[in-house]
Amino acid sequence: MIFLLLLPALVSCSIGDVRRPPPSRASTSPRPAGAAPAPRPVADVDEVRHVAVAVAERYDPPHVEFVDAEQAYALFATCDGRPPGRQCPALLFASRDGGRSWRALPHPRPVAEDQQLYAPNGLLVLGAEPFGWYASTDGGATFTHYPGIAPPPGLTGPDGRFQVTDEGGGRVARWDGRRLRPLPVQPGLPRVQDVADAGALLVAAGADDAGRPYAAVSADHGGSWQRTAVPAPEGAVGVVRPVRAPDGELWLVGERPDRTRFPALWRWLGRWQPVPADGHPDRIRSAVPVGAGRVAVTGPDGVGIVVDGRYEEVAWPVGPEHHLHLLSDGTLLARASDEIVLAVGPVGHRRWIRLILTGS
Repeated sequence: MIFLLLLPALVSCSIGDVRRPPPSRASTSPRPAGAAPAPRPVADVDEVRHVAVAVAERYDPPHVEFVDAEQAYALFATCDGRPPGRQCPALLFASRDGGRSWRALPHPRPVAEDQQLYAPNGLLVLGAEPFGWYASTDGGATFTHYPGIAPPPGLTGPDGRFQVTDEGGGRVARWDGRRLRPLPVQPGLPRVQDVADAGALLVAAGADDAGRPYAAVSADHGGSWQRTAVPAPEGAVGVVRPVRAPDGELWLVGERPDRTRFPALWRWLGRWQPVPADGHPDRIRSAVPVGAGRVAVTGPDGVGIVVDGRYEEVAWPVGPEHHLHLLSDGTLLARASDEIVLAVGPVGHRRWIRLILTGS
């Protein structure tokens, strides 16, 4: 649970398009005519970690990337809103204690036109245009150089042993620590859009051009697959993502063709069971299964959870502008243009921490 003030690069800042920013949610859901609801109280964080690192004042706020609740990287890469240069070389830092302390790491290409930072699958990956990409498997002690504009597959993708490549309409591949290797046996779906590893089950899912969802599961790490029926949702879906919640629950999140619309939800209970969300807002920014049969939601109308078939507002120390994401250890990360909040712990007992990272 950690909050990183000063992270403009996380969404789209001048450091580069580090991750695809969440879609714009300029409009809010229509409300029934009548009096506006009373303001909802917002909870405060449990802890604030205000940390200064040895960076000159001319540097802009950093981009910070968390691997889990303890491990993180920070990249200072612009000065006074201008791209990095010889008077403003990129500075790289690492934390192993949740942002309480930071140590400097050597940057393999500190002067470049554009700097980027990723931390998927235990890697540290830096982009430095036009020189290419630099990946480290030992926390920044050494780097391997990958020339080219586009990063090699697997270097900047989502976390997980299994990922989807662009080959043949989507193929499931296993990450071996250095590269993605397509599985010899594929799920047999018309198109694979995403995959999730839940330990006992590997799930691949997608949707056809008509907006109909489908999925397949493997109980032997992709050695064989079984097609599973996914009940048709109300309305079409554009992308179907299997998601493993921190407690091991398996979900399908059916993003709409307009991704600002509330998604379709299914939960694995030996089969895919549709999950209603009565009273849900029309538009969202993000929706993430968080365990105990719950899905956390942020959007223009606020923050809430789907539980027991209905949507309920919650007083969390995050707002409509935050985009939710699960880290590799199940930590819930809420990201906005100028901050990150991390929520650590089980559902109902999470601790919220704000980290403010500045230069000294």
